[in-house]
Amino acid sequence: MGTNVLVTGSNGQLGLTIKELYELNDEGLNFTFVSKEELDISNNQETTKIFTQNQFDYCINCAAYTNVEQAEVDVDEAFKVNAEGVQVLAHVCQLANVVLIHISTDYVFDGEAQQPYLESDVTKPINQYGKSKLKGEHYIQEIMERYFILRTSWLYSQYGKNFLKTIISRIDKKENLKVVNSQTGTPTSAAFLAHIIFQIIKTSFNYYGVYHATPNGKTTWYAFAKEIAKHFKDYDSHKIQPVDDYPSRATRPKYSVLNNTKLKTLNLAIPNWESELSKTILSLK
Repeated sequence: MGTNVLVTGSNGQLGLTIKELYELNDEGLNFTFVSKEELDISNNQETTKIFTQNQFDYCINCAAYTNVEQAEVDVDEAFKVNAEGVQVLAHVCQLANVVLIHISTDYVFDGEAQQPYLESDVTKPINQYGKSKLKGEHYIQEIMERYFILRTSWLYSQYGKNFLKTIISRIDKKENLKVVNSQTGTPTSAAFLAHIIFQIIKTSFNYYGVYHATPNGKTTWYAFAKEIAKHFKDYDSHKIQPVDDYPSRATRPKYSVLNNTKLKTLNLAIPNWESELSKTILSLK
């Protein structure tokens, strides 16, 4: 029989990373992947139908509106996916007795902390993206009993658009770069996050709730870019210069390091962000 798992938003960077990991290692797991084109999670009828026609044990929700800048303008769309869509999914999962594994963000915090945020710390998002994601978290907590909310940060992978791929494309062109140095967080590879999700499913881990899912360590976007450049010996990393800020619509938290101590109850070795970065760059080369 095995364990049946639905992955929503499967064409995003996390969805594609989960698919790759599943194809490498699928013992006893049966995954169904649906893209946002195939399933609009904010559509109650569509969402109910897929859960009625299948007997899922888990749903990994990778469907999200992630454009932080654009969310300041498309507020309704951001809330439709990140809040109302999650509300629908939570109701359907609760009725179908499915465990929901939902991905959230460090942007639920205001960035005023001096030390890594705990899961229990007060949330206070300062942009529309963060507000929409927090509303989604609240819906899950109000509706469901069996759920995991995995807050992560600065996600990157070999897929889609992300900071790592942008920096590498600029390095390939030997360009000068100006990178913001006033925000501190933890870069997280989608592969690291996917491994955590697989561990939850494979071990039938049942300490439900909110978890901070990032590797160890912290850095700034500027130092992150410098670390990426180390892997490209023919690029002069002096071409990367720090800047205090860059013009943006969305206010971003200055400090959004997440305390990942609770994650250790999963009995997984948690690496430093630098080693995860090296692995991802190797997979790109």
